[in-house]
Amino acid sequence: QLQASGGGLVQAGGSLRLSCAASGRTFSSYAMAWFRQAPGKEREFVAAISWSGGRTYYADSIKGRFTISRDNAKSTMYLQMNSLKPEDTADYYCAALRGSTLWGTRLSTDFGSWGQGTQVTVSS
Repeated sequence: QLQASGGGLVQAGGSLRLSCAASGRTFSSYAMAWFRQAPGKEREFVAAISWSGGRTYYADSIKGRFTISRDNAKSTMYLQMNSLKPEDTADYYCAALRGSTLWGTRLSTDFGSWGQGTQVTVSS
């Protein structure tokens, strides 16, 4: 089970760090990802990280501003968000990649074990 936290209200240009805590003993076995969903829009891919943390890939819209990381000892994944923009406003979700052969995908249907989201609001 996954639980995202760390969202809040921040001014444009500010920073937030999201966390995704996992329960269970299999966290380190899975690649993980962050998605977000703005009001009235479809859920979109943000970033993904391999099971070891050694590989990552990002959506073009956030590349250079957001950094994904994980601590397998703590069963926790993070998303450091810098230089936030109003268009980053959304509910942010974490999820686990369904299988290693899907590495590189940006489709939400290729991920499972969705946790409850955390809301991020960026004011202009």
